[in-house]
Amino acid sequence: MIDNLPTYISLTFGLTTIVTLLLFTWTIRNSKSEQTRKKTTPIFIGLTIWLSIQAVLTLKNIYNFETNTFPPKIILTGILPTILTIILLFVTSKGRQFIDSLPLKNLTYLNIVRIPVEIILFWLFLNKAIPELMTFEGRNFDILAGITAPIIAYFGLTKTKLSRHIILIWNFICLVLLLNIVVNALFSAPSPIQKFAFEQPNIAILNFPFSWLPTFIVPIVLFGHLTSIRQLLKPKY
Repeated sequence: MIDNLPTYISLTFGLTTIVTLLLFTWTIRNSKSEQTRKKTTPIFIGLTIWLSIQAVLTLKNIYNFETNTFPPKIILTGILPTILTIILLFVTSKGRQFIDSLPLKNLTYLNIVRIPVEIILFWLFLNKAIPELMTFEGRNFDILAGITAPIIAYFGLTKTKLSRHIILIWNFICLVLLLNIVVNALFSAPSPIQKFAFEQPNIAILNFPFSWLPTFIVPIVLFGHLTSIRQLLKPKY
């Protein structure tokens, strides 16, 4: 854990992680497919176990120890498994059935979690745990995705005042915003691939509970965008 970090920052981030888990569970539970809805509890349990594993790895300083190893441990045991899981869902028939059954509106509302995440990142910067470039005062404009998400969900998917084309463009823009902060976060963390922010590296993601950001919250949001884009690109009959 990060020394001298105000407790409210860790608590707020922990709550944000729980909200992300609950929103994703809510999304699955609201699926149009009964088969998908039946998977709600197993997926919830699986994700809870995954969060617990990441918590243990971080609390045991696995990610924080010998940061000069390649590939970085957090990528190998925290990020890569989530990416492989997403790929598996998109390349298998059962996986595609699952993602195609998820409600687009719920997936869009899921992006609201990006608002507290960005506020927490700013707090972490003020406490010298991440560089300024990872905040909305630097290169990170991801908060815009969180602010606009309920607008897109309500007017685009509840009231159907926005075309699917606009919603698709919004998803692509927000995906770019997400990838932007991911790249900046990875290349500013202490590791052999660090490229910038040497004066104040991104140490937060190597510490509990903030390791949940790249190993859980970001993959969930990424999955949401990819799923939404797939659904929006499919012809609507």
